[in-house]
Amino acid sequence: MSEEFELDTDDLARRMDGAMGALKTEFASLRTGRASANMLEPVMVDAYGSRTPINQVGTVNVPEPRMVTINVWDKSLVSAVEKAIMNSGLGINPQTNGTIVMLPIPELNEERRTELARVAAQYAEHARVSIRNLRRDGMDQIKKGKADGLSEDDQKLWEAEVQEMTDRYIKQIDGALENKQSEIMQV
Repeated sequence: MSEEFELDTDDLARRMDGAMGALKTEFASLRTGRASANMLEPVMVDAYGSRTPINQVGTVNVPEPRMVTINVWDKSLVSAVEKAIMNSGLGINPQTNGTIVMLPIPELNEERRTELARVAAQYAEHARVSIRNLRRDGMDQIKKGKADGLSEDDQKLWEAEVQEMTDRYIKQIDGALENKQSEIMQV
């Protein structure tokens, strides 16, 4: 009967990759003092009766290190784009020139850098919790397999594999956090 049990490690890895992807998206939204088109990814614009990603209402460009521009395709949406940016919590005041919305990126002060580093640490902790929850799911599947006749040796092997996968992803999260915090603190 133990031959029938097969833990879907590919599914577990895919779900853990999803947690890493979410963390990378959250990290990309943190402003580090340098302009990046990715910092606008979480910004949603009220356009055409629904919430729309900003990159679907205009072209986002980074013409210089401290400037992001959005060339809004529909002139009637320029004010909605401005409003979405002001309400996004990015701390940037948009300037408009016709259908082009310019976002000058101010220099970060030390207090804001420390605050952003703390936010990055919170994002990383959420990702770690997600990974640990996925580990628990894997361990629960193994326990069910044990109840269905999985041998104790096989159970230990599967548990070791799930733990090794968990440790690998936690290490990736820690490395990504370290990189992001050093990027934030860099003047």
